Amino acid sequence: MSTTRITDGSERAVLENTLDRNREALIETARGLSEADARRRLVASLTTPISLIKHAAAAERIWFQRFWAGLDESECDGYSKRDEGTFTVTDDESLADVIAEFERASRRSREIAARFTLDDTKDFPREGMVSMRWTLLAMIQEFARHAGHGDILREQITDGPAS
Repeated sequence: MSTTRITDGSERAVLENTLDRNREALIETARGLSEADARRRLVASLTTPISLIKHAAAAERIWFQRFWAGLDESECDGYSKRDEGTFTVTDDESLADVIAEFERASRRSREIAARFTLDDTKDFPREGMVSMRWTLLAMIQEFARHAGHGDILREQITDGPAS
């Protein structure tokens, strides 16, 4: 899938489009890697191409399912604690499985976000009062940063940038 870039339109359309494009950019940093390469640890942290996508799926659940929809952890479609566990990929999860998980979480996030205006706010103990606008911008920033990490890891693994 390749979302066409929107450079003119409503604020909401531009924000959601940018977020979708960053989601896709993150996936593209790992798509096509072998299972072994997707799990290669090239840095001291838990950051690998596959774990970046796993972490992004958890971020979707934390912010949209837990925070905005108010779901209990048991009602979420995967890991939704705010800790290092967001980077944990089990041996039986393939790269395709983790990409599909992120895509499912992203679809659910879009559905939840659509229930709120950009100006709707909720109190988040760690961040204070946050709006849906802030949340979308935070996710844009998060996924852009991690796509950059993924680009660097892919270059180290394949000796070239993602296509």
